Amino acid sequence: MKNIIQDSSRVFIGTDVPDVYQNPFGANKVYGVVKPINEDEVIKAVQFANAQNMPIIARGANTGDAGSQIPVVGGELIIDVSLMNKVVEVDLETMTLTVEPGITLENVQKIADEHGLMYAPDPASKMSSIGGNVSTNAGGMRAIKYGATRENVRGMHVVLADGTKLALGGKTIKDASGYDLLDLFIGSEGTLGITTQVSLKLVPKPKFNKSMVLAFNDPFKATDTVIEILKTGILPAALELFDRESIKFSESFLNKKFISQTGEAYILLTVDGNELTNINNSLDLIHQIGDKKAIEQIFLNEKEATEAWQMRDSILYGIMNATYFEMLDEVVPINKFADMIRYTKELETKHGIRVLNFGHSGDGNIHTIMMKDALSDDVWQAKRHAFLDDLYKEVYRLGGLISAEHGVGYFKREHFLKMTNQENIHVMKLIKKALDPKNLLNPGKVF
Repeated sequence: MKNIIQDSSRVFIGTDVPDVYQNPFGANKVYGVVKPINEDEVIKAVQFANAQNMPIIARGANTGDAGSQIPVVGGELIIDVSLMNKVVEVDLETMTLTVEPGITLENVQKIADEHGLMYAPDPASKMSSIGGNVSTNAGGMRAIKYGATRENVRGMHVVLADGTKLALGGKTIKDASGYDLLDLFIGSEGTLGITTQVSLKLVPKPKFNKSMVLAFNDPFKATDTVIEILKTGILPAALELFDRESIKFSESFLNKKFISQTGEAYILLTVDGNELTNINNSLDLIHQIGDKKAIEQIFLNEKEATEAWQMRDSILYGIMNATYFEMLDEVVPINKFADMIRYTKELETKHGIRVLNFGHSGDGNIHTIMMKDALSDDVWQAKRHAFLDDLYKEVYRLGGLISAEHGVGYFKREHFLKMTNQENIHVMKLIKKALDPKNLLNPGKVF
């Protein structure tokens, strides 16, 4: 491996591998880590591992919540693409930004903004890598209007398990030319190939946006209001729901108070567009809907909106400061959002695990947080497993799915295999076998 990448600062073998790359939950050690700086080095590293029948894991910013980037079988070669963070091309005529996979979401959004454009997907972790976003089809708060990562990728370069490079998609808007291989690789969590280049769709930045907060006595009235808003045809740029207990963690972390101190649940939403009159009309209609169930409604000025969204973004960081936790990202039909939240609170009592809920209420994606608090490791694991068994049974009963935007990875694999239609699993395994016959790419994940 050191003959392929001769820069010793970018190759770590055996005992030289930093602990941050090892499995935090087991004793199995990785073979080594390489940090390529271009596509050719990725191809050569993959070819080396393939010749040695060595498992391969692609890794970016290491922000994934499902454990897709964690080595679990031992002896892996980790290909860390974080140094592949360059802009390849900004094409303003096709509104396409082509980048390497290690560039962060924050930088992509900044580059788009500098050109008066917007990269629409907006996951909370702005330091996540674009390669990682593609790997899990990351969603975020603007997915309700602009779609998740999948709807915002025009093309990709992918390296297969034998080192073959595929160029998928491009700058065209439509594609009915054979199987949609681009879509196949998006969300595949590094089990089918390694992304080495991504062409992203940009959109004109809306001229105006306005936000408001609605407060409720309980989350069920809030979810009913979400459905009423969406029935009008209004499509907010973002439509978030969180409970009072969740925003308290953000208040503690940021040392500031949320703009509303009334009620037990909140909707925070933004409407954007190029016509201010249309935005104001939409907000007035939302206000009328809110009058039926909300106990407080606040139209936010620009400064208040920035602070409110910062506080929504910081909920998770506040929880990180407080306790060990596990964050889920189940998704259900939007009319079942309230039912799902209600059920998580039933499980909180049944299993003795403190539960918080926040999420993208406009698309049915709930982030249920299980808090470890003072539970011992053994008790936590037993309660966690029983909680998840019950939770995911209900998710699927309601017509939902185990993951909306974080992927299956390692942590959800057991329940994914248990709950998913076995015919679907069989077809997925056939695809995996065809593209990766030795099962070298990210083994122990998803399947």
